[in-house]
Amino acid sequence: MYTDREEFEGWMMRIMEHFERTEKLLERMLKKNSLLDGEELLDNQDLCLLLKVGIRTLQRYRAIGALPYFTISGKVFYRAKDVQDFIRNRFDAVTERKRK
Repeated sequence: MYTDREEFEGWMMRIMEHFERTEKLLERMLKKNSLLDGEELLDNQDLCLLLKVGIRTLQRYRAIGALPYFTISGKVFYRAKDVQDFIRNRFDAVTERKRK
């Protein structure tokens, strides 16, 4: 299946806009969240809102090792850097599939 250049560029623009909105939301969330050894942390609720996914989806990402996490007193936390890497990897994977 082939797409013309305009259609491809349109898709890429929408993907980049979504990525930029997600990045801005992540930055806003980081300003109000907890720190551990100077690293900003997100919990499940923050990440569900950021990624627009359910708790089960986060659990699946953790189970397959795609999203690093740790627990403190039974509560799951994610380092902001790990979340940014996760988003970037997912974006790159989608972009690569579009190229093929």
